Amino acid sequence: MAAANDLEEISNYLNAHHAALARETIQRIYGAAISLKHFPEKGRPAKAAGVRELVLAPLPYLIVYSIEAESVHVFRILHGARDRV
Repeated sequence: MAAANDLEEISNYLNAHHAALARETIQRIYGAAISLKHFPEKGRPAKAAGVRELVLAPLPYLIVYSIEAESVHVFRILHGARDRV
């Protein structure tokens, strides 16, 4: 649920401050998250055990997730400059 809230906050911020980029950016973030279903090893290992990060360069965002059995659990979608807790 936190990842959905993160995506909504990102969308709200972009619509308020960079409206021309909002739609495409949100679509790219969402598409990257969906791609983990088919390519779960795509991201790099994070500091926490069992957690991975997918960097969305050139966007300043990353997706924090884990691979669990036959599924991928997305925990957060964060701005790269934000603390990863």
